[in-house]
Amino acid sequence: MSATEQWVSYEDFGAVGDGITDDLPAICRAHEYANKHGLSVRSRPDATYHLGRQALTAIVATDTDWNTSRFTIDDTDVEDHRRPLFEIVSLLEPETLELKTLTRDQDHVELRPARDCYVTVENANKRVYIRRGLNQNRGIAQRDCFILRRDGSIEGAIDWDYDVITRIEARPIDDKPLIVRGGVFTTFANRMKQEVGYNYWARNIVISRSNTEIDGLTHYVVGETAVGHPYSGFLSVRKCAIVTLRDCFATGHKVYRTIGSAGKPVSMGSYDFTANEVVNFRMIGCRMNHILDRTRWGVIATNFCKNILLEDCVLSRMDVHMGVSGFYTIRRSTLGYMGLNAIGRGTLTVEDSTLYGNSLISFRGDYGSTWEGPVLIRNCRWMPACGNKVQPIMFNTRNDGLHDFGYRCHMPREITIDGLFVDDSNHPEGYQGLYLFPDPFAPLGDAQTDAPPWQRPFPYEPCRTITIRQLTTASGLRPRLSPNPELAKITAVIEESAR
Repeated sequence: MSATEQWVSYEDFGAVGDGITDDLPAICRAHEYANKHGLSVRSRPDATYHLGRQALTAIVATDTDWNTSRFTIDDTDVEDHRRPLFEIVSLLEPETLELKTLTRDQDHVELRPARDCYVTVENANKRVYIRRGLNQNRGIAQRDCFILRRDGSIEGAIDWDYDVITRIEARPIDDKPLIVRGGVFTTFANRMKQEVGYNYWARNIVISRSNTEIDGLTHYVVGETAVGHPYSGFLSVRKCAIVTLRDCFATGHKVYRTIGSAGKPVSMGSYDFTANEVVNFRMIGCRMNHILDRTRWGVIATNFCKNILLEDCVLSRMDVHMGVSGFYTIRRSTLGYMGLNAIGRGTLTVEDSTLYGNSLISFRGDYGSTWEGPVLIRNCRWMPACGNKVQPIMFNTRNDGLHDFGYRCHMPREITIDGLFVDDSNHPEGYQGLYLFPDPFAPLGDAQTDAPPWQRPFPYEPCRTITIRQLTTASGLRPRLSPNPELAKITAVIEESAR
């Protein structure tokens, strides 16, 4: 280590870097020392570090430069497949906060923390996101995450009313960003056999420190066979705020099948990026190959996030499972065959982007197809189903009003399209043009009902207004609203000339 340059290397603590020796223990010792003394860490650029099978986690709390170093992860034989290899953490101690109630969209509290904090709250007495379908479940405890500033102001709109808060956590936000640069990681995929249920693997990098940036990391997956189980994200961001993934390269994971919670076969989601309970999450310039390859699962999943920005990215999909609120912005990006999925509330903006999904935007039916707020489409291009022969449906919304998701569900209230080209040249015989919506109220699965949508147990709030400017199609045919003529009585479609 260098006292003048103030950094340590893995070799200082016994790493060999020959791709054979298990270097994980030495890597753990190097970061432990660096954390204690406030030093940065640099790996050897020409090294190949083998991370071994041991259940060890290197705790990273200082800037780290992995530059062009290689890291090998062999998941064919491990002690603990759920143990992360690295965790990026803050060394600040949690704060103790007393907060008894919160209301939706509350923007300040009387508390005055010593530092800006990332805060999570929960009401265990209330269940939300009660999933429907082949992966059905009983939902999850109502929760929110937000930034609490020193002056008591809240960043990250509160999504729910809390008459009681059964759990609260507050983690101070470091003033200085932590930067992790470079690194080329290769995972030799697991070959786990399990016929029923999911068994997620997490030999990964966990980011739980607010104010962190991962810059230029590359992850490859090799050695997938006919059997295996899914991954919960190689870069896994959880319970923190202000995190940027910049210029990172990801790999799509092979799709495997299992028996889901409804007792029927399902495909298992397997991810290279995940973000859970994150405020202000950004992906800038992130990319992957083969975004139209249907044998690989969509590369990312997020849950309970506030304010997501995807900019200058090329990914197989962008997805929010259990909600995003605030802003959800896709800008100058390309999304592949699994497209763009959305659940939540706030403003959803897609601009200067190209999408290849079955729908331009799919509002997930397993969580009620709910989006409470406006949707803005600007200067985009959509090739439905990657150019396969299909009846295009622009906004996939399906909720028959017969299932309690734990919240009231909404179609986007206002949609504005200002510049969109739809390549619907490969269409079925008898094609009369794309639909903006399917029949959103049609009964799902085995459900049956004769009641009109507004008289069902859990009514689905319809879209009110669609404003269209500069929408062109390869077929030359005008878009239609929906196969359900009743929607035209509720939703106004306004077409304006170019301004």
